[in-house]
Amino acid sequence: MRRTRAAAVTVAALFTAATGCGGGSTDNGGGSNTAPRELTYWASNQGADIAADQAALGPELKKFEEQTGIKVKLEVVPWSDLLNRILAATASGQGPDVLNIGNTWSASLQATGALLPWDSAHFEAIGGKDRFVASAIGSAGAAGQDPAAVPLYSMSYALYYNKRMFQQAGVEKPPTTWDELVSVGQRISKDGKWALGAEGGNLANNIHQVFVLSQQHGGSFFDAAGKPTFDTPANVEAVKQYVDLMAKDKVIAPGNAEYDKNQSLQDFANGNTAMVLWQSAASSFKAHGMKEGDWGTAPVPVPAGGVPGTGRNVNSMVAGINMAVFKNTDNLDGALKFVKFMTSDEEQKVLNRTYGSIPPVKAAQSDPAFANDDLTVLRTTLATSAAPLPQVPEESQFETTVGTAVKELFADAAAGRPVTTESVKAKLTKAQQQMAS
Repeated sequence: MRRTRAAAVTVAALFTAATGCGGGSTDNGGGSNTAPRELTYWASNQGADIAADQAALGPELKKFEEQTGIKVKLEVVPWSDLLNRILAATASGQGPDVLNIGNTWSASLQATGALLPWDSAHFEAIGGKDRFVASAIGSAGAAGQDPAAVPLYSMSYALYYNKRMFQQAGVEKPPTTWDELVSVGQRISKDGKWALGAEGGNLANNIHQVFVLSQQHGGSFFDAAGKPTFDTPANVEAVKQYVDLMAKDKVIAPGNAEYDKNQSLQDFANGNTAMVLWQSAASSFKAHGMKEGDWGTAPVPVPAGGVPGTGRNVNSMVAGINMAVFKNTDNLDGALKFVKFMTSDEEQKVLNRTYGSIPPVKAAQSDPAFANDDLTVLRTTLATSAAPLPQVPEESQFETTVGTAVKELFADAAAGRPVTTESVKAKLTKAQQQMAS
């Protein structure tokens, strides 16, 4: 999932009001047997801005209309609004026919009952479940249930570094461990330049980073029964390590505590920061004026002595965007045709090339466009060293409560207030108590 801000509202409570019909319309009135010739589609903001997405998706939606006669009304929804919009739609029943969701929300939204379950018949209508990479299907809903969505774009986190800034600092290669990152970072962080960009105000990005660090510390934010375990020693260590990159190590600018909405990518492109931990960022760098070869791509660091993928050395969450259908759409046939189109081999190549992501459709991955240096790192990470975020109904509340705790700790660091083991534990205990309530 990309840059999101999870809603604080409880998904289950919203679902109690889920009634009504989907957003599709018909030219022939409600009494006609003719299927509606229009679909509404909420797309997530994958490009540099909404206008970029409209420009990228417009020709593809026109292609679908020419093939099927079905017009798609597109709305690109910013990540900061998307989950709130979806939850409101599940409550009112007045949602789109088809929508993009961050894959980490799959189980939470599945629990509302508002999304179409992808049973064998529905998968057959789009060419079959076995067309998709297994790990992508595994992030489309809770285990043991029919998926709540279909994978559309697959991504992983990487460490992107500015080659020119590294050269100027005499750094020959990207860091492979956190100790190396801090050492390199302290050499770079001077004269108004900073080593690492972060977005302390971006709740979901906070979650993604501390989830990986928790995995590396041997921790988990939920136990096997799905009960929150936020304030365990491993999680406290993970959150403190992340915030300490600003508070103690001084490789993240204090102003980053307030960053959100891709501001760290702009700083990276402008040469103000030398590194950024992000998912599938190449298309955004280009949109901000960078050229191929200006940046390098490396795996996210692991603890000293570790190798990505060995033991608990996870270095990314399984990131991606899924495509869902509202169960109460009045144009199920059209919605299935649209999902089939968007996940077709050819369209997967077009869309994922545009966004610098990896096709979750196996056949599309053979395109040479997905074998460049950037995407090879992402694809290897997904295959060997990425783990899915907990597929639990409370995942969206987890993003809100723990993401906010990290945001508040970054604010403390930026203001010069101490960030201690005790203060981190207190924030995570509070977050866990909020989940219980």
